[in-house]
Amino acid sequence: MFQKFLEWIIFLLSAAYFIYMVTLSTLWYEARFELGIGPEMIVVITPGQSAMEVAEHFFSEGLVTDASQFSHWMVKMGIDRKIQPGSYKLRKGSPWEVAKQFASQKPSLVTRTIIPGSDLLTLRKDFQDSRQESELMESLDAVYPSIPQMKALLAGPPEMRIAFLLPETYNLPADEPEYLVSQSLQLWWEKIGIVLEKKGLLDRSGELAVLASLVEKEARWNEERPVIAGVILNRLSKGMPLQIDATVVYAWKLKGLDIDRVLYKHLEIESEYNTYRYKGLPPSAICIPSRDSWMAAISPEKHDYLYYVANQDGHHLFSRNFTEHKKAIEKIRRNTKNANEN
Repeated sequence: MFQKFLEWIIFLLSAAYFIYMVTLSTLWYEARFELGIGPEMIVVITPGQSAMEVAEHFFSEGLVTDASQFSHWMVKMGIDRKIQPGSYKLRKGSPWEVAKQFASQKPSLVTRTIIPGSDLLTLRKDFQDSRQESELMESLDAVYPSIPQMKALLAGPPEMRIAFLLPETYNLPADEPEYLVSQSLQLWWEKIGIVLEKKGLLDRSGELAVLASLVEKEARWNEERPVIAGVILNRLSKGMPLQIDATVVYAWKLKGLDIDRVLYKHLEIESEYNTYRYKGLPPSAICIPSRDSWMAAISPEKHDYLYYVANQDGHHLFSRNFTEHKKAIEKIRRNTKNANEN
């Protein structure tokens, strides 16, 4: 009996020693030697990639020689259930070595912000590198099949397509325009596109994009956006020119001149964006509208206002006719003068 007990103790000690030696050798190896060989390579994982897609991607990049083995080690180490998009710096190696590197790293992300009211020229300046600027234009020219309903919406030129980007701060796997454009279009569809689809307005998305861009430039306060959208629609229904200064500013910007204040001489510009000369909506959106401007264009306030003028804090006085409008202008001038004197 004692002999069997002694044999059992010896077996347990031997097993424990074996496990210890195997573990120790692994820890010793990892402590003394870097995993993998050669210089570090940057590999990008995009949102939504599965473990098998990541394995195939690593194989195509030359990091591992066997995608299925790498996938096996990802499952073994529990990486497959917590893959995070981003950029990783890894060295070539065996599937186990690369999996160990992958498991120990946190992805690097790049933050990019699309500001409401930005236009195509502004967006291009954000990507100052000529290669990135070119890639931005290519991305805006591309149609993303992951959102089939958007194919028709993205049929226009880039200056129109940018209206379907949603202003937001994005965490990108790499500083490449395609990731910004792709994520922003996806978010636009989730926040705006689905609303248009439910309301049966997808076929009017281009018109609404232009309207939303005008509201974005004209309104500073969210509560006034639906009111301003209503004024624009009222003027259109009566065949009146919109006479929106922001469109004139944009027309001059396209010609390389930035102006802060529209003077009478600026109204002479020959451009379809000059809404003092041409009736109707301009040919494309003049900026990237915010979500609030989109919602104002989708659900404008119904009223009989035809004019508005801004006071010092950006709020507007709305008028039903030109006589009321002149009085509103005089009131604001008096208030401004009194404020300056005090």
